[in-house]
Amino acid sequence: MNYKLFPLGDQGVIIELGNTISTITHQKIQMISSYLQDFPVEWMIEYIPAFTTLTIFYHPMKIERLTQGRKLPYHYVCEQLITLLSSIGLDQTFESRMIEIPVCYGGEYGPDLEIVAEFNHKTPEEVIQIHTSGDYVVYMIGFAPGFPYLGGMSDRIAAPRRKTPRLQIPARSVGIAGNQTGIYPLETPGGWQIIGRTPFFLFHLNQDPPTLLKAGDRIKFTSISCAEFKEREAKEKHDYNH
Repeated sequence: MNYKLFPLGDQGVIIELGNTISTITHQKIQMISSYLQDFPVEWMIEYIPAFTTLTIFYHPMKIERLTQGRKLPYHYVCEQLITLLSSIGLDQTFESRMIEIPVCYGGEYGPDLEIVAEFNHKTPEEVIQIHTSGDYVVYMIGFAPGFPYLGGMSDRIAAPRRKTPRLQIPARSVGIAGNQTGIYPLETPGGWQIIGRTPFFLFHLNQDPPTLLKAGDRIKFTSISCAEFKEREAKEKHDYNH
């Protein structure tokens, strides 16, 4: 497995596994993440997967005690990672969850659906059909708690960001920006083209884990009516508050 190690401050190491976004690099990152999840090491605080890297944060003082001060924490972690990575073969697999995300497209929930359709010389119905036919991969979580960066959207419905970002994007809005699609877990400013909204909450502060999605998950969007949206949203809000 080819990789490079870089320091991140005095408590982190970046494992670079590629320099382009690809399914092969993603699989390597998920294999390492799966290993660290199953076999956590005592000096590790957490690991954070991204598009082409996996960052590991560590406890310098714990390493000082483990090595009795004979090695710098960064050098010790690098040695441990080299040993660990040599034991992870490319034939190892990781479990990938498939999660179905219902979406009410267009109307008040998707005010930019027609803009995306017009930009791509398609009807709103064609945009919905293409968006729901994709098999998406969660490459990483970032920007806001629970926000999934997804790969797998068709170029046929790609659209540029809005020239003027909105100051408030409603929570659970589904958007398109360039050739990416994503879901806003919280109400935040944003410039993505909003094509719909899901009744699912992607971030629960008091749950463990707090996010519905994680890197490595696969997503399938499905289209639901406004009536179905309101019914499922009411159930989600009840469950969220209890």
